[in-house]
Amino acid sequence: MSPIALSEVVEVSDEIIAACWRLVPQLSSSNPPPSPEEVAEIVRSPATILFIARDPELENQIVGMLTLVIFRIPTGQHAWIEDVVVDERARRKGIGEALTRAAIERARAAGAATVDLTSRPSREAANRLYQRLGFVKRDTNVYRYTL
Repeated sequence: MSPIALSEVVEVSDEIIAACWRLVPQLSSSNPPPSPEEVAEIVRSPATILFIARDPELENQIVGMLTLVIFRIPTGQHAWIEDVVVDERARRKGIGEALTRAAIERARAAGAATVDLTSRPSREAANRLYQRLGFVKRDTNVYRYTL
């Protein structure tokens, strides 16, 4: 098995946009994929890092992505992992793990002391992965206000 190639997106291309349009529906049926302008906003923002994974076994196609958000608040530098998705054709190859490890290292390099994420209980494989990587379920309430 060839190694998965990971990279941080620094420039938006038609390929990146097409990958978002293919992968986001595999993650969420309630949110549409981002527009080209929204993808550009994500890539331009100093607070967000979009990681992609390419699979050499699938002609180097983008088969996974993860967004890392790093921000400073009065209590320190914080990091949050969002929107982790691996193409259903490429699952069980360690792509989600590779993306998550890359995000953890990037957060560490940025000075964050912790990395947070949430995952629906129904995403059993993802939850096992995060626990295996050392994420610990927090005793906290997560609230959402819908606008």
